[in-house]
Amino acid sequence: MLPPSSSEAPSGFDRLHETIRRWIWERKWEELRDVQDKAIAAILGGRNDVLIAAATAAGKTEAAFLPILTKVAARTEPGVSVLYVSPLKALINDQFRRLDDLCERMEIDVVRWHGDAPQAAKQRTRRDPRGVVLITPESIEAMLLRRPGDARRMMGALDFIVIDELHAFLSGPRGLHLATLLRRLDALSAEPARRIGLSATIGDLSVAAGWLNSASPSSVSIVESSADSPELRLQVRAYADGEDAEEIDGLEAEEKPVALDLIADHMFATLRGANNLVFAGSRRRVEALADRLRTRSENGGVPNEFFPHHGSLSKELREELEDRLKQSNLPTTAVATTTLELGIDIGSIKSVAQVGAPRSLASLRQRLGRSGRRRGVPAILRMYVRERNLGQDSDPLDHLRLETVRAVAAVRLLVAKFVEPPSIVDAVATVALHQTLSLIAQEGGLRADRLFETICSAGPLSVLGKGDYIELLRGMASADNRLLEQAPDGTVMLGEIGERLTAGRDFYAVFSTDEEWRIVSGGRTLGTIPISNPVAVGVVIAFAGQRWRIASVDDRSKVLEVERHRSGRIPQFDHVMNEPVHDRLSAEIRAVLEGDDIPAYLDAAAADFLRQGREAYLERELRQTRFLPAGKDTHVLTWRGTEANAVLAFTLVSAGLECAAHEVGVTVLQTTPEEAEAVLRQAAERPPDVPSISEFVENIETARFDGVVPELLLRRLWAKARANIGKEIGAIAAELVNPRS
Repeated sequence: MLPPSSSEAPSGFDRLHETIRRWIWERKWEELRDVQDKAIAAILGGRNDVLIAAATAAGKTEAAFLPILTKVAARTEPGVSVLYVSPLKALINDQFRRLDDLCERMEIDVVRWHGDAPQAAKQRTRRDPRGVVLITPESIEAMLLRRPGDARRMMGALDFIVIDELHAFLSGPRGLHLATLLRRLDALSAEPARRIGLSATIGDLSVAAGWLNSASPSSVSIVESSADSPELRLQVRAYADGEDAEEIDGLEAEEKPVALDLIADHMFATLRGANNLVFAGSRRRVEALADRLRTRSENGGVPNEFFPHHGSLSKELREELEDRLKQSNLPTTAVATTTLELGIDIGSIKSVAQVGAPRSLASLRQRLGRSGRRRGVPAILRMYVRERNLGQDSDPLDHLRLETVRAVAAVRLLVAKFVEPPSIVDAVATVALHQTLSLIAQEGGLRADRLFETICSAGPLSVLGKGDYIELLRGMASADNRLLEQAPDGTVMLGEIGERLTAGRDFYAVFSTDEEWRIVSGGRTLGTIPISNPVAVGVVIAFAGQRWRIASVDDRSKVLEVERHRSGRIPQFDHVMNEPVHDRLSAEIRAVLEGDDIPAYLDAAAADFLRQGREAYLERELRQTRFLPAGKDTHVLTWRGTEANAVLAFTLVSAGLECAAHEVGVTVLQTTPEEAEAVLRQAAERPPDVPSISEFVENIETARFDGVVPELLLRRLWAKARANIGKEIGAIAAELVNPRS
């Protein structure tokens, strides 16, 4: 028997399909969560697109699929009814396990669709397309490109498209890519499918609504959880360190321990016996920390509970660790990069730790959402920050103790529930080029106006005007590039290089995939390292939380056969760029330096570093001046974020200075404060325009296909993306030379 409704008006539960209600009742749910109740009303009660925003593990998947499955249960028309899009294969596998039983009861097919998914289920769906397909953007691309007929039969009459982890698509090339793919899917149907976005809580939900439906953002129904956040228990621990950054993130020091050794000591003492996540930053630091923790386990004669998790490890090793966390029968701590930030199901996590002060509040909130998921259980966060030992030649910025100060600033903004908006994406030209090639390959050839209409007439690629797009096409068709050619009737077709490029399996993704060595032990793939690493028989490396000796090198196949060894060094992985810092965080750093409170969550060392930073701020009179001499250089303190500082740095470069941007300003090399101030005074009086500044950007080619995009177009798009910042340059310069205390 199903429980009776407690009110005359039908509740969210009452509106669900009978099979779903029975499924809920059997699971002994006490009630629907508030976000689920609201989503049922929004999806079943209207025709609008819907954005569902809630913290990790708040039940967003059920909030979307319980009403969606209710809606499509009676469908008899051929074709897939629901397309679920995820940025991660692992998340698709999780959602398949969550939906499979319920869909089977409702006689609704559900199939995983990515490169590692079973082929038999895909073949059945091609023959008889119906039900729910769980897919990645790259697999949508592959289907549109390789099997356009199947794509039309399967996805030509979708009822719903569900985009999971929508916040992950709001910036970056994959977000631009998916937005264009969704427009191409709409073009297959007589009536576009309703879009349902699932997102972690973000700062401005209207931005996500605009991404979900760029033509009519105000029509998107926004469903936001009103559930209270769990109690937060927090500690910031600080450690003094040397100035050799390579040693800091290398293997354990044989003589005097470095900060990472002391951090490992604390983690080993406090994290054992429970499931935890440690976010260590770079892959190199993940391996360094995991190696230290494994060594402590071996030396202590206890089972190792600490394992690395990053993108260079094999899928099997990552999944073994994820399953171990999920099963919760053995205490486990995963030491990860950002790979466990998104909503992969890893069960109950007692605490989250982070090495380094946060640079992104969005990432911090996402990570913290992994802890405190059960009612009445607090979320636990530990931050470990490292400050350099001060010497006679130390940089004045080191005296400000910015790592510790940024940790305090981030906690303040976390409590204030601030989340950054999406950052600038310099991949518009690359994605437009990629989609042009894909669309032509799908259709066999199209006229330029049709290409522009499909790719650039709406959505995030609409920043490309018709003139910009024609310039892009001409560059693609140039004698040097030969990506395109044009028939006498005006049809644009693939050129020689374009055909070769679209035929490759690595074409589906808009991000670059570098050549790598594959590391194998006993026939089992452990993972990969970049090809730039020097390798030879006898070289010993640290990888996957263990130490290995290279036993053989197959240069043709790029395979390294390894065997266990006691010593080792950590391979060099791809260069990791720091996350950008938002204006609000940089301003809060200044506010912390000007404050006098000592938060209770700081340990003694962190409290001391905070006092030191404030004393240095006062001693250098940084309330009154923005110019901080540093030997022959000058730090110009803007207290603005990464993007504003970068534009200001290029402004100074255009005036003949050499400089570098950082999280609270720019450093002008070989320049006195007086010289820097004079240049900025001129910028305040006659602000340069951003297009002229763009001429001084050296690394303008940042995305995968930028090398074949006309340089002038790249510079124009760079300037257009920063137009709002450009309007502020004069005001920023004026504030620097005439600061308000």
